[in-house]
Amino acid sequence: MNKYSKIYGVDISKDVFDAVCSEGAHHQFANIPKGFGSFLKAIPEGSLVVMEATGYYHYRLAQFLYKNNVAVSVVNPLSVKRFIQMKLAKVKTDKSDARAICEYAKVNEVPAYTALTDVQAECLQLFRLLDSYLKKRTATKNKLHGEETLGIPSKFVHQSLKRDLKHLDKEVRALEERLLMLVKQDQQHQLTLLKGIPGLGTKTALFLIVITDGFEKFETAGQLCSYVGITPTIRQSGSSVRGKSRISKVGNQKLRNLLFLCAFSACKHNKACRAIYERIVNKGKSKKLALIAVANKLLKQAFAIAKSGLPYDAEFVSKLD
Repeated sequence: MNKYSKIYGVDISKDVFDAVCSEGAHHQFANIPKGFGSFLKAIPEGSLVVMEATGYYHYRLAQFLYKNNVAVSVVNPLSVKRFIQMKLAKVKTDKSDARAICEYAKVNEVPAYTALTDVQAECLQLFRLLDSYLKKRTATKNKLHGEETLGIPSKFVHQSLKRDLKHLDKEVRALEERLLMLVKQDQQHQLTLLKGIPGLGTKTALFLIVITDGFEKFETAGQLCSYVGITPTIRQSGSSVRGKSRISKVGNQKLRNLLFLCAFSACKHNKACRAIYERIVNKGKSKKLALIAVANKLLKQAFAIAKSGLPYDAEFVSKLD
């Protein structure tokens, strides 16, 4: 990290953001364009600004700095949290968090941030809203089922829930159609390649492209698998602790669920995935574990095909094991 003249750790909240320099100086700015400009003037040439991915708050500042030729890195909040815990820090303020982000960047390789295009930015907005609506629709369906199980003591409540569900179905369809249109406009070739993988559905291919910014966010398939949360975690210590291996579940839940559903189809139609499934089941392992391995394999196939730009080849991907 010494190729940068200075490193700034930034902690962002709704109204302000705190910036701590590698030399220790602390400044606070308003989280508005005027504050961005003031921060930009204070940054020496050749500096690196590091911030956490905080949902909505970090986006505008990261885009602004990137477009003004400042090196930016957006890191996983969980990584910083573990770093703070390791240091046994007892103080938690915006200033201390900014300092921790700065210290984290000093001792770790942090990824370079790449600004999103207008299409990518809208796709992410659509995806977040779609995810929110899908969760709400599931909750509404469960509530509707509960009312029907009770014998519908209130017809008014039952009808209200049905209207809400109908509205959510309409909004979900509209969002999915808009998302598909934008991805076809921006990444038609990549979408076609991914849909060519046996077992990988259109919706999963679509979400993969949106979440990974056309697979530009990740350099290796392992990084992508970790991000989705479909890598195994092993619990073993000494001779007494022999816990079952589980997937990490630290990642994108929606995409992980879609991949798991795709695994059922891939076991039948995808040669490499079927071989993995049969090999694991024949060893006496659970079918669920085998399906997780298949989902992992599907994700690696998608990464290899998206990066290479070549269509699916059953004989070639079988050699990737």
